[in-house]
Amino acid sequence: MEIRRVVGILIIGSFILFGFSFGRTDQKPLTGKISISGAWALYPMALKWAEEFQKANPGVKIDVQAGGAGKGIVDVLAGMVDFGMVSRDVHPQEVEKGALPIAVTKDGVVATISEKNPFLIDILKKGLTKSHFLDIWITGKITTWGQVLGTQDKAAVHVFTRSDACGAAETWAAYFGKRQEDLDGVGVYGDPGLAEAIRRDTLGIGYNNINFAYDAKSLRPVSGIAIVPIDLDGNGKIDTRESVYATRDDITQAIAKNIYPSPPARDLYLVAKGKPKNRAAVEFLRWILTDGQKYVPETGYIPLSKEKLAEGLNKIK
Repeated sequence: MEIRRVVGILIIGSFILFGFSFGRTDQKPLTGKISISGAWALYPMALKWAEEFQKANPGVKIDVQAGGAGKGIVDVLAGMVDFGMVSRDVHPQEVEKGALPIAVTKDGVVATISEKNPFLIDILKKGLTKSHFLDIWITGKITTWGQVLGTQDKAAVHVFTRSDACGAAETWAAYFGKRQEDLDGVGVYGDPGLAEAIRRDTLGIGYNNINFAYDAKSLRPVSGIAIVPIDLDGNGKIDTRESVYATRDDITQAIAKNIYPSPPARDLYLVAKGKPKNRAAVEFLRWILTDGQKYVPETGYIPLSKEKLAEGLNKIK
C-alpha cells in the first residue's frame, strides 16, 4: 500500500509539474503552410510579419504574393489562398459570399508627381485642394498645370491611374465619393508601375500607397518622386499643420492623429473565407493582432486601436 501511495503521489506531482502537458496540443511545434495574395498596400507589412513569424515558427511556411486588392478578394473567395490582402472596405456582396474581413493595420494613399515637374516649387508651396483633384481625375475640367496654379501656362497635366482592380484606386476615388472605374487617366499596373510612370513623366500626376511613395530606408520620398500636399483649408498655401509629407513618419503620424483626410487614409484587411480552419493560419492571424503589432510603426504603417484589434480577435475565436 505504501509503495502504491508513493507511486500515485509521484504521478500526480508529475502532472502538476508539467502542467498536464500530455493533454495539451498547443505545446506542439506549429507546422503548416499559409498562402496570402492581394493588395500592394499591405504587401510590405505582410512580408515583415511573415518573416518574423517564421523565425519563431520555423515549421511554418508562408507565401505572400502581391497583385492588387481585386486579386486578393477573388483568390480567397475561390479558396486559392488562406488570406486575401484587401486595402479597401469589403463589399456587402463579398461578405455574402463568405468574406470575413479582419482589420490588421492602417495606411493611406498620396498624390505623386515627378521631382522634375517644372512647377514643383509652386505645387509644394500652394498644394492642391480636393476640388483640384476632383477636376483632374473625375470631371476633366482641369487639363493644364496653369489651371492648377492659377496662371496662363498651357503645359498639359498628364493623368495616371491604376489599371488593376486595387484598393489604392478605390480609396482615392472614394475621396471624391466615386469608384475606381470613375477615375480618368492612363492606366498602369501596380504600385511600382505607377510610381515609375510618374518618375518618368515630368508633367504627370498619379497616386501611390505610402510605402511605395516613400523609401523604406531613408523614409524620404522615393527618388524621382515628390508628394503633392493637400491644401486642407483651401487658403492657397500649405500651412504648418498641413506640412506632413517630408518623411514617411510624418505622414503616418498625421494619419494616426486624423490630420490627413479619410479617405484616402484607410484600414487594411486580411480577408478569410469564413473562420479560417488552417491552424497555422489562425495562429499567424492571432499573432498579427497581438505581438505582431510591434512591427507596424517601423514598417511604415499605423497601429489600430485596441478596440479594433480586439474586434479582430473575437472574429477568430
